[in-house]
Amino acid sequence: MQSNLVETLIGTLVVAVAAVFLFYGYTTSGMRSAAGYRVNAAFSSVDGLATGADVRLSGIKIGTVVRQSLDPETYQAVVTLDIAPSVKLPDDSSAKITSEGLLGGSYISVTPGGSEDILADGGEIMFTQGSVDLMSLIGQAVFSATDSGTGDK
Repeated sequence: MQSNLVETLIGTLVVAVAAVFLFYGYTTSGMRSAAGYRVNAAFSSVDGLATGADVRLSGIKIGTVVRQSLDPETYQAVVTLDIAPSVKLPDDSSAKITSEGLLGGSYISVTPGGSEDILADGGEIMFTQGSVDLMSLIGQAVFSATDSGTGDK
């Protein structure tokens, strides 16, 4: 009878520790329910951008990417952003997909415009720049360096 009590206590302790880890992971991941307003942005390429990625303004997180879809008419990637309600973006703001480094993930960097009008819920950021394909840039640099050294004189 006493061994059943010890096993029950140890099992309860394991479940409690697992619950603490899950709570910690949930609160620090930024994946809480969205409480801001939604804005759409159309990009030519969203390589490396994941749902849940940060939306940053001046390096500070102001929102998250909540959805990605393909516009069947223009074949552009439409990204839905959830922006914090305390941040009011001008309607002429621009957005670009930026990498955190060579091996880091991608995020959306927002640059506010100078307009007096503010983006409303369901609005669209008109000025966008898609992600840069790092491998094609490296390939272009390598091939342009080899082509310039083989010129005829």
